[in-house]
Amino acid sequence: MAGRRADLHLDGERVSLIDGHNDTVLRCTDGDRRTEAAAEVGVAPENVPGVDAAFLEGGAGGHLDLPRALEAGLAAGLFATFVPNAADPAFEEGSVDYAAGEVPPAVDPAVARDVVLEQLAALHRWDRASDRFRLIRDGADLDACLEAPGDVLGAVPHLEGAAAVAPDLANLDLLYAAGLRSVGLVWSRPNAFAEGVPFLHDASPDTGSGLTDAGECLVRACNERGMVVDCAHLNAAGFWDVLDASDDPPVVTHACAHAVCPSSRNLTDEQLRAVGERDGVVGLTFGTGYLHPEGDRDATVGLDTVVDHVDAMVGAAGVDAVALGSDFDGASITDAVGDVAGLRDLLDALRERGYDEPAVEKVAWRNWRRVLTETLDGRGR
Repeated sequence: MAGRRADLHLDGERVSLIDGHNDTVLRCTDGDRRTEAAAEVGVAPENVPGVDAAFLEGGAGGHLDLPRALEAGLAAGLFATFVPNAADPAFEEGSVDYAAGEVPPAVDPAVARDVVLEQLAALHRWDRASDRFRLIRDGADLDACLEAPGDVLGAVPHLEGAAAVAPDLANLDLLYAAGLRSVGLVWSRPNAFAEGVPFLHDASPDTGSGLTDAGECLVRACNERGMVVDCAHLNAAGFWDVLDASDDPPVVTHACAHAVCPSSRNLTDEQLRAVGERDGVVGLTFGTGYLHPEGDRDATVGLDTVVDHVDAMVGAAGVDAVALGSDFDGASITDAVGDVAGLRDLLDALRERGYDEPAVEKVAWRNWRRVLTETLDGRGR
């Protein structure tokens, strides 16, 4: 992917990019994943870059690091902290039959807190180590990154699955003080707040009960603090409960259109319409299993199919509700995008499909900017 051009100019102006979801912190902090990513570029295990070098200096595979992000003109992204199943000593590898619709058990909250704090610490180290990487805490921070695409990359610290949050929310302010600004209530497993959807094809997202009482309290607490509430991986009942409980624009950081690929992880037209009607945003993910109409994770998915999802999302929610939500370093990404450099090709494909420049800019960054600034600064309340 190194040969892709980094020119992001439109009509003489540099076009910014905001991406709604990546798992790069996990790739860099998890030893097994870092080794796997390094193997992609032929690095011997003993030469695997350290946690910080893997991101700040690059060269360790994966989909995103600081040099590639700056070259691509990525101005900001939601950087997820995530607790792998295997981090919990009680989890038995191979014990979950995903094909049968099973989901992993809840992770131990104490384990989750340790992992999340370790990953937040990595983000803070990167912020201190480089003046070209900064943590985003409010709209002013975001705008400072947008004004200099290619010069600085901003990170909105995100929590994918709220297991690290105490059920009584006793540590939410501590996590906020540590920089957390976005909370995904679940991954595809249960916790004290909600239920996640299984990984099923030809399936509805309507797979279980909605938010718990603690989940509704968490949504309201996030609203009060200016923290994004992310509905990705949430089942349908939980999704509707969030929309009832939240005063902020609804957000789904990474998903695709159920009408094109009927995965339980994707959003139905009814859900997409609700996001659009509430001035929210959905980040389009590039995971092949959620793009391919048959749900084939190993298939080649061309940019035409990716844009088919954009068309379906725009048709249901409107162009003001559609953005980027790659899932870089967290999923099997279609080769048509490949890594962060490939975002350029998607924008070109949108133009070829007939999207004008204002629409392309909305998908590229404007829609995320609107929702993030409204939420982080409390403008929607």
